[in-house]
Amino acid sequence: QVQLMESGGAFMQAGGSLRLSCIATGIDVTTSTMGWYRQAPGKQRELVATIASYGATNYGDSMWGRFTISRDNAKNAVYLQMDSLKPEDTAVYYCKGRPNTLSDKYARDYWGQGTQVTVSV
Repeated sequence: QVQLMESGGAFMQAGGSLRLSCIATGIDVTTSTMGWYRQAPGKQRELVATIASYGATNYGDSMWGRFTISRDNAKNAVYLQMDSLKPEDTAVYYCKGRPNTLSDKYARDYWGQGTQVTVSV
């Protein structure tokens, strides 16, 4: 059974830093594309950052230079370091895992339950 357990959400002031954690069980983060997504009230879920199995990273447009995704293979975990937080970063942050497959036809996404990040002015 696949489980992605996020933690680290908090109430923060603008300009602060926060690190989110995602512990994976049932999938291997070194053979999966792992990612962070967020959803603010009344808005669609959006990409925050992804890290491919071979280590390449990608970020949403407003996250470049402020957020950093990383991976700890030994702990089977993925992290999101968020710096220079802004009120518009307020959202529920979700961890996603997609194990590598030979064909996209067999790809499947697994999601965590989410962790709330609130940033005040």
